[in-house]
Amino acid sequence: MSDELVFYTNPQSRGRIVRWMLEEVGQPYRTEVLEYGGSMKSPEYLAINPMGKVPSIRHGDQIVTECAAICLYLADEFPQAGLVPKSGRGAYYRWLMFAAGPVEAAIIDRELGLEVPAEREPMVGYGNFANVMDALESAVSASPYIAGDAFSAADVYVGSQIGWGLSFNTIEKRPAFEAYFARLSERPAYLRGNKLDDGLVPTED
Repeated sequence: MSDELVFYTNPQSRGRIVRWMLEEVGQPYRTEVLEYGGSMKSPEYLAINPMGKVPSIRHGDQIVTECAAICLYLADEFPQAGLVPKSGRGAYYRWLMFAAGPVEAAIIDRELGLEVPAEREPMVGYGNFANVMDALESAVSASPYIAGDAFSAADVYVGSQIGWGLSFNTIEKRPAFEAYFARLSERPAYLRGNKLDDGLVPTED
């Protein structure tokens, strides 16, 4: 099998995270746009991702799902892009996974109106929403990027979570979050990715 890189997505999904990452990597890739409730649940795509969700990538005979995993895979597979930090690897893994775990869970629960009783917080991975936001703020305030002075794949994932949250009011508009995302949103790869996905969003007649 060839080493073709195929990106399965929908422009109105978390696929925008992976689009940004692919643009940072700078390798040729082919995009397959799937529809909710249609091709996303087809037998052909369920063979790629049994969850019937996007995004996913296929790289040769390798299939990767889950945005955080895809970001890590692409950074490792294409080291010439320089998206794995030479130092600060602990912060790189730590905060990428923090965004994929506690941040995502805390935001979704809050949007669903689910509140963890104070006495049950020890059994919940994120504890409570306020603690998650405080921890995230400390992470983006410590240095220009999440793992130090250099941009990395972790910034793609963490930055996407923060950018989405600021746009849709699912996280607090704290100055540290706004300053961090402002730095990231000026990157050419981010702008290219957004333009590509915006062009795929169906327009209303």
